[in-house]
Amino acid sequence: MLPGAPVPAGKYAVVSPVGKQTIEMINQAPRLESLHGKTVAVVGGSFMASITHPEIRRLILTNYPTATVLLLNEIGSAGPYPGPGVRRDSKDEFQRKLKEMGVHAVISGNGGCGLCTPKETGSSIAAEYLGIPAVTVAAPTFVNQVYSNALSHGVPAPRTATYPGAFSAHTPEELLRNTREVVWPQIVEALTKPISDEEIAERRKASVGDPRDRVFAGTVDGVNRFFTEQRWSDGLPIIPPTAERVEEFLRYTDQPWDAVVGVLPIAYRETLVWHVAVNGVMAGCPPEFMPVLIAYTKALADGNYRRTLASTHAWTPYCWINGPLARQLGIDAQQGQINEPRNAALGRFINLAMMNLGGYYVKQDRMGTFGYLMPWSLAEDEAACLKIGWQPYHVQKGFDLNQSALTAASALMWGNNLTPASHDGERIMEMMAWDVVEKGQFATGSGPRLPDRTLLITEYVARDLARTYPTKEKLEEALIATARRPAYERAYANYWANPGSAFPARYTVDMHVKKIIRDEGGELTAPPPWTEKVAGREKIYTVPVMRVGMTPILVTGDADRNKVQTMPGGNSATIGIKLPANWNELMAELGYRPLEEFFLAEEAPKGN
Repeated sequence: MLPGAPVPAGKYAVVSPVGKQTIEMINQAPRLESLHGKTVAVVGGSFMASITHPEIRRLILTNYPTATVLLLNEIGSAGPYPGPGVRRDSKDEFQRKLKEMGVHAVISGNGGCGLCTPKETGSSIAAEYLGIPAVTVAAPTFVNQVYSNALSHGVPAPRTATYPGAFSAHTPEELLRNTREVVWPQIVEALTKPISDEEIAERRKASVGDPRDRVFAGTVDGVNRFFTEQRWSDGLPIIPPTAERVEEFLRYTDQPWDAVVGVLPIAYRETLVWHVAVNGVMAGCPPEFMPVLIAYTKALADGNYRRTLASTHAWTPYCWINGPLARQLGIDAQQGQINEPRNAALGRFINLAMMNLGGYYVKQDRMGTFGYLMPWSLAEDEAACLKIGWQPYHVQKGFDLNQSALTAASALMWGNNLTPASHDGERIMEMMAWDVVEKGQFATGSGPRLPDRTLLITEYVARDLARTYPTKEKLEEALIATARRPAYERAYANYWANPGSAFPARYTVDMHVKKIIRDEGGELTAPPPWTEKVAGREKIYTVPVMRVGMTPILVTGDADRNKVQTMPGGNSATIGIKLPANWNELMAELGYRPLEEFFLAEEAPKGN
């Protein structure tokens, strides 16, 4: 859309949620010297094509009598060009026919809306990938969309022919006249004029554009269809990201709109503060979430956190928040927390950020065999921590109690929790150790033996544990010592369910047991408490499944229920949340109490 163009009532002019990305450009074939003797495909069926395309065919045959013209019903079209690694049958079939029918040039159109323009541009892109010159016919406000769409798919110098005005608003006579007098000369030039270095540079500049430019205007339904088609949405309804809504988010950060938050793999997109805000709008977050959204985006740039997120084992990203900001914003830490609207909105942002900021797409580079849970968010109940004498997680990570921080993590499991039926801290710890051993990282414990895990513990279970283990560190130490897997069990799982490939028959399970004991810290120990009577032996070989610093412990959830939840997953990244200097003034406008009212008093720390 043209900047500043009026938007009809009931429609939303929206901006793009994705930043610049580096993509390998194809080497376009030389343009044709002439259309004489050439086979030309005139394809597409949008916006009065039933009038313009036969006229284009007539003009070709009148000016180049030896040419051959194929129309849509003879050869079809490609549809929207798929992203990298995504297969689309219509594109493959179209390219097959282009080759079989010996097509030398493609003319596609008409681009007159935000949905049809990528569709018609797709045929031109498909042709250019085969070394066939192409041109897309589009109305003036959709020409830049042709350029952007083609460039984002690797065509460095997309060619267009601009129709003067709105196709559907013109009479048949105007359509024919404009096709003859305005569009036809542009088509000939687009297919025959050599591509220059200057043109490539200009088009690349157009592809970048201004992140604040509007890319589509339509109804709520139209915006949602467009964003889904562009792979900018997860398919659930979004809030249309108008520039006005985005600007509201920007009030809640001191960073300028064009500050780079990070260049985020795997698409290596340059993500600006602006793009973070756009995705926050889409997710339905309130504008005052902006500092939290920036913190998560920074976490997404952390390679250790991000590493597992494309796995077929389907690590689901999630986050938790510590500090007074969580309480001020109403991020819930109690019963049902991940389903509370504000928690859920933050989880939705994570899902959109994975796609739009990081470039992660299901079936392209998020390869979960059975798919992914929707991301979630939660908070730690720090008042409960202090009451029982444990440090909140962010304090363990070096933050002050009344600083705020976000931790991004990932999990393979949600649910199947433990319900300790004892007040004895040691017995609860032993049950937790059993739960930890049972919940290996993936593949029935056959994968890496020392996975990251997050433990969620409700308040009164934590209180009972704290009587025996005065700090989280002491609890972790006890869990590490107790949570050991029998070496034979570990070897059996790793042998028969190796995440890589099967072992050769000559290499037996018994041989693998010896390797596990040798390579994975196997020791003769007392059998784990839950196996002692079954094993009937004083000592067996066991291997550890935990290591110091890999198990965040959070006090959270329904305090009136005795629950522990073990979530094996990937590494985590903790990011401090930076608030603007005028935070309290901004929040007062929204009816929030000052941040300082959500501070907690320091408790005398217990020794380790």
